[in-house]
Amino acid sequence: MALKITDECINCDVCEPECPNEAIYMGPEIYHIDPDLCTECVGHFDEPQCVEVCPVDCIPLDEQHPESRETLLAKYQRLTAAKKNQETAD
Repeated sequence: MALKITDECINCDVCEPECPNEAIYMGPEIYHIDPDLCTECVGHFDEPQCVEVCPVDCIPLDEQHPESRETLLAKYQRLTAAKKNQETAD
């Protein structure tokens, strides 16, 4: 599953730079996670880095975006391939 940030977020800014997929962004009031980019850090780390650094524990699984570990790994592979293609095009 992708992760989500709840309204308990205190905008401490520690999660955004930790995301290897750049899935975290500032919304109108709090940070949000783009479920199309979130892999729960599968492929990068053993644990989701945003969850590890969050001081208020406001980043649970997003029940509206269920994904298996295999699906998350496939998403990671697709995202990293797209990033490599973009880097070679630049």
